[in-house]
Amino acid sequence: MKLVFASNNKNKIAELQSMLPSNITILSLESIGCFEDIPETADTIEGNAILKANYVTEKFGYDCFADDTGLEVTALNGEPGVYSARYAGEQKNSDDNMNKLLSDLSDKNDRSAQFKTVIALNYKGTQQLFTGIAKGHIKLEKTGTGGFGYDPIFQPNEYTETFAQLSAIVKNTISHRGKATHQLLNYLNTL
Repeated sequence: MKLVFASNNKNKIAELQSMLPSNITILSLESIGCFEDIPETADTIEGNAILKANYVTEKFGYDCFADDTGLEVTALNGEPGVYSARYAGEQKNSDDNMNKLLSDLSDKNDRSAQFKTVIALNYKGTQQLFTGIAKGHIKLEKTGTGGFGYDPIFQPNEYTETFAQLSAIVKNTISHRGKATHQLLNYLNTL
C-alpha cells in the first residue's frame, strides 16, 4: 500500500517510515510533484491536519494522511500550541523557538507540558482522525542531540531523559507521534 504523507519534513518522514511495516510505503509531497507550502491556517492542531490532508486529496487525488503537532505548555495557557513551528517567527527555527519558550517560562514554577499530534487520514473517500499525547515537562536547558524541534527541552513523564536523549525506538513507542501512528496502523490493518 502506498500513502502520501502530506509533508516534506525529512525528519518526520524518516521517523514515520521507521514505524510502519514494510508493506506500507510513504510518498512525500515532493514525490507527487507538490512543491507548494500547504497553508496551515486553522486555529487548532486538528484543523491543520485536516486542511493538509484535504489539500492533497482534492488537488492531487491521492489517499493520504497529514499530521500536525503542537507543544502545549500549561503555564502559557496551551501555547505555543498550533503555532509551535513558528513560535519565535516565520523562520521556523527550532533553536529560536526553544530559546523563546525557555525565556517565556523563566519566571514560571509550573513547567508541565504535553505534545499533541493529530493525524488526519483520507482513505477511499472517508476521513479518520487519530490523536496521540505525550505528557511531560519543560527542562531548564537543552539536553541531548537527537530528535528535532523541542525534543532537547521536553522530558516525558516517568523518564529522566529528554526526547533528544532517548533512543529512536523508545521515543517512537512513547511519543505523541508514535501513539497517533500506532492508532493509524491499527486502523489500516483492519482494511
